Amino acid sequence: MPGSRKLGRATDHRLSMLRGMVTYLLESGRIETTVTRAKEVRAMAEKMITIAKDDSLHARRQVLAYVTKDDVVKKLFNEIAPKYKDVNGGYCRIIKTGARRGDAAEMCIIELIDPANK
Repeated sequence: MPGSRKLGRATDHRLSMLRGMVTYLLESGRIETTVTRAKEVRAMAEKMITIAKDDSLHARRQVLAYVTKDDVVKKLFNEIAPKYKDVNGGYCRIIKTGARRGDAAEMCIIELIDPANK
């Protein structure tokens, strides 16, 4: 279930962090983070893409309530969601990259996959 990991943060901080990470993932296409954060980000990013596949006013308002930048919402509805219209889930990939030097946290790269090369 998305949102079940606490990630060592207070609820408002955790939700704000995840919203920012999902926004940045949709904006840039890939981010580097820890594995546990990436799993939460993947769940929410895939929800946003699934909602955006239905191009309606209600869907736009649902995505705008979570994603923090208007231009990212436009990109999501105009570029990202149409690529995945024939795909049912599995829009993100998590690639483990090893341990972080400072605290040995398991790091990874989360990225949006190209549905043509799936």
